[in-house]
Amino acid sequence: MTLTELRYLAALAETRHFGRAAEKCHVSQPTLSMGIKSLEDKLGLKLCERRHRETLLTEAGLAIAVEAAAVLARVKAIKDM
Repeated sequence: MTLTELRYLAALAETRHFGRAAEKCHVSQPTLSMGIKSLEDKLGLKLCERRHRETLLTEAGLAIAVEAAAVLARVKAIKDM
């Protein structure tokens, strides 16, 4: 699991849309999709359900997204020191 994958998940949780999450992360949509898929594979969990117009996070996805946001906030605090 990488910080990049956690950033992708946090953005997806915020936007609920792969395209908008990719824009927020300044990557292409396929890159973001591969990152989310990689994270799902590493964790052995389905993190989101892809729908036509939006993406819903699973219960596990929501819980992990909350933790990811906390980790990313701590990383930012360290960088800001």
